[in-house]
Amino acid sequence: MPAPLMPKATAVWLVENTSLTFEQIADFCALHPLEVQAIADGEVANQIQGLDPVANGQTTAAEIARCQADTNARLALSPQATPPQGVRHRGPRYTPIAKRQDKPDAIAFVLKTYPELTDGQISKLIGTTKPTIAAVRDRTHWNSTNIKPRHPVGLGLCTLEELEDAVGRARAKMPLDPEAVGSEEAERPRPTA
Repeated sequence: MPAPLMPKATAVWLVENTSLTFEQIADFCALHPLEVQAIADGEVANQIQGLDPVANGQTTAAEIARCQADTNARLALSPQATPPQGVRHRGPRYTPIAKRQDKPDAIAFVLKTYPELTDGQISKLIGTTKPTIAAVRDRTHWNSTNIKPRHPVGLGLCTLEELEDAVGRARAKMPLDPEAVGSEEAERPRPTA
C-alpha cells in the first residue's frame, strides 16, 4: 500500500491534530502502532515538525472526519497523492558510465536471439548507434574478443515489456515464410470432387 510523503512528519501532525487511533495513523503512514504511540508519548520524533496531509493533498478533511467517527475505518490516501509509476520519457535515454561497456554484450545477445529486429529497433531499445550495431554484427568492434552475449534486461538497459513490444512489432511486420505456408497446405486434406 502506498504511504504518504514523509510518513513520520504526517504521523506527528495526525497525533497532534486529530483523534484518530494509533492503529489508524499507523496504517495510513505505514508505521508500526508502537512507533505511533512513541510519537504520541514524545519519545520519538520530538524534533520533527508535523506535516499537514490535507494541505499536501494526501487526504481530505472529510476523510479524516469519517475515520474519527468510526474507529474501524481506515484513512485512505488520495489518488492524486501517488505519482503514476513507470513513466517513460521520450528522447535519448541516459546510460550510466558503468553500464555503457555492457551495450555491446546486449547488442550481441539481441542479434543472436532476435534476428528479426532491425538496427533501428535495436538502437532505440538499447540506446546505441547503428555503426556500433554493425561493428558488433561484423565482429569489427574494437572489443570484439571480449564481447559475451548477455540479456539486455538483466543488464538494466531496457525493460522486459519494451523488449517484448519491440519483438512483437518486428514479428508482426515479417512476411509469412513461403515454405511454412506450403507445408500447411500439404497437411490440409484436399476436397474430393
